[in-house]
Amino acid sequence: MVQLSGSIRLLGGLLGLLLLVPVLMALTPASMCTPLKTLNDSLSHRRRYMKHNFPISYTIRVHEKEVFKLSNISRMRLQVEGLDELVLQRLWFQVNQGVLKRIIRVMPERHPSRPYTAELERRFRDAEGVFVQSHPAEVFQQELPETIQNIWDKLTEEPERVPEISWRFATPKSLLDNMCHTMHCLFSECFASTEAQQDYCGVSHWRKGRKKDLQPES
Repeated sequence: MVQLSGSIRLLGGLLGLLLLVPVLMALTPASMCTPLKTLNDSLSHRRRYMKHNFPISYTIRVHEKEVFKLSNISRMRLQVEGLDELVLQRLWFQVNQGVLKRIIRVMPERHPSRPYTAELERRFRDAEGVFVQSHPAEVFQQELPETIQNIWDKLTEEPERVPEISWRFATPKSLLDNMCHTMHCLFSECFASTEAQQDYCGVSHWRKGRKKDLQPES
């Protein structure tokens, strides 16, 4: 009887831990939401700073993998069965880290959009820091799916080793549009509407321009 009761207590403890895991994991999105919403506030002004303060049709050179759109996310989900959302979130940070650096790099010190972009990068890094702290270190050491690893390797390749065919030209505003749209898609819990759940991963949502669900652009 003593052994039986001990086994029951052990089983109960294990079940308690299993029930606790989802609760702990549910706290992670909440910790991410504050910095992401702050970042979103900055992104809501991207039209003013990334379009009005640049010459018409002005473009910068970026790696083809830094043109990261909703269609890229949909394609990867189809290519990689059971793709973990956390993997896509890690890739989102890696992509947009490079995007912001490239935008800042082309701006002279006195460019009217430079302070805005520097602040945007600071807020991005704050969100990235919370993201890293919200997960065990082992998560970032896990092997990535081959498709994602190939993209990661290309993003981190030395510029002089990147083939000319892999470069693209994009407007600063389009790059930040991509950043904003994919952020809402991959971290949708932080931007859920008070009405019906919005499909932020659907291109049609953004084409409709439903500004009541998002911070309006200035």
